[in-house]
Amino acid sequence: MLKREDLLSLEAYHRARPELRAKVIAHKKLRNVPLGLNASLHFEDETTMRYQIQEMVRLERMYEPELIQEELDVYNPLIPDGANWKATLMIEYPDVDERKEALGKLMGFEQAVWMQVGDYQRVRPIANEDLDRTTAEKTSAVHFLRFELTPDMVAAAKAGAAIKAGVDHPNYATELTLPQATRDSLAQDLK
Repeated sequence: MLKREDLLSLEAYHRARPELRAKVIAHKKLRNVPLGLNASLHFEDETTMRYQIQEMVRLERMYEPELIQEELDVYNPLIPDGANWKATLMIEYPDVDERKEALGKLMGFEQAVWMQVGDYQRVRPIANEDLDRTTAEKTSAVHFLRFELTPDMVAAAKAGAAIKAGVDHPNYATELTLPQATRDSLAQDLK
């Protein structure tokens, strides 16, 4: 959990922003898992959320402690707690018409995503705890997912077990083993 004391002041952030931004972009790239051609998981952690909060505070020029606390309250739930991974799922089709058609065919996509540590059972996410993002006509292009792991899965991931990700939706299927650097970054989220 991030606290106000963990954030830089607007002035300090302004000075440090170019260097921090470059580091966070590299960090985020490492934690981006493509799921085929049109979807990806962006795994969040304390680093990505601190940056997000700092950017919101900067953009809105927030000085008031209560407004900064509101941002902390919004983004802290997206930080893994040591026994899970939290990710933003993006379904991406550049063409608007193609995207609209695809989102209509991908109802339930967020529940078809899975993660797997070693030979353990696939873990389905708890999706969109903040609000329902699916309508009767289509799924959303953005979902927030939480993958809860058992203690054995946590231990295996920390010990170096392979981590796979995939989707097994009737209209979209893919599977991959995470690259070592991505696997190692996600293992660091676990305690």
